[in-house]
Amino acid sequence: SGVSLTALVSMADDGGSTGILRDELGVLPPGDVRQCLVALSEHSDIVRKLMNYRFNEGTLKGHSFGNIFLAALEKVTGDFVEGVEIASEILKVSGNVIPITRNKAELSIKLSDGKILQGENKIQEANLQDVGVENISYKNGVELNESAEKAIINADYIILGPGNYYCSIVPNLIVRGFKEAVIKSKAKIILPVNLTNKLGHTTHWKVSNYVNSVEKHLGKLIDIILK
Repeated sequence: SGVSLTALVSMADDGGSTGILRDELGVLPPGDVRQCLVALSEHSDIVRKLMNYRFNEGTLKGHSFGNIFLAALEKVTGDFVEGVEIASEILKVSGNVIPITRNKAELSIKLSDGKILQGENKIQEANLQDVGVENISYKNGVELNESAEKAIINADYIILGPGNYYCSIVPNLIVRGFKEAVIKSKAKIILPVNLTNKLGHTTHWKVSNYVNSVEKHLGKLIDIILK
């Protein structure tokens, strides 16, 4: 097909199996990476099902095999990014799956009334629109990793989304170095607008709301809007 696809994955997830492994083992969140690996894997159906298999009893209840596999690879290699590269080889991934950062990424939102919500899962469940969002950031320094920077700078097209706006899209845009890499890149920016708005986050948003918000974070105009 002549198309080389690279998925840059947010590291802000802290819910469910991912959150438990992150807290108990100190690993980067594997859940979203696992889903990207499975989506791009050219391996057999059984191997893809294995990666998504979720235990429903015993001490592993709630954990997916793929999450445990990626957590173990991080422990063995000492580096989550390297672990994902090895997983990509094992799963015969067509393209590249790259974590956006090597740093622990704890998402934080400050509402207009001064209240602060911390953690992607809490933000996911909260009604942000009743009060309004003043600022979204990370609790700590979260830097773009060099593999992700290289992918952005060398890209022909950068596709931002679709996905949960405040919990999946914005967490990538605010990683330190992301904006600078996008500005440096000659890639066309494509924004696929979500088919549905998330209740309490983007209720009644129009295409212009998404476009204006993304462009504000990027410091660069979007070239193509898909709706």
